[in-house]
Amino acid sequence: MITSLLHPQLIDCRRLFLRNYEVMINIGVHEFEKKGEQRVLINVDLFIPLALSTPSHDKLMEVVDYDFIRETISQRMAQGHVHLQETLVDDVAKKMLEHAHVRAVRVSTMKPDVYPDCEGVGVEVFHIKSDI
Repeated sequence: MITSLLHPQLIDCRRLFLRNYEVMINIGVHEFEKKGEQRVLINVDLFIPLALSTPSHDKLMEVVDYDFIRETISQRMAQGHVHLQETLVDDVAKKMLEHAHVRAVRVSTMKPDVYPDCEGVGVEVFHIKSDI
């Protein structure tokens, strides 16, 4: 979704990202998928206005911490089994947007071990806060 980077509401934003965060998660609709965890790669982009993410004192408290992204994903995973990747990305995106400084989010997941003849199967969403 490269076009999301060109969205006019994001022109004054910094992009914070997490790439290929590998997790083991209980996900899937098939019975064999419900019996164990699968490897999933998660990618997140957060768009944060420069006015809210440009540190003047080089302090972590002046920016959105990367730990926020990882902790949000961990909290969703702790809720238990999820049937669909679509549900997972929607849930993670919604929680990311609840952060006061996040203007927009892109979340994607990929299950790399589903088919032997491709890199993986996945889904991606992009949302901008509506109250801008």
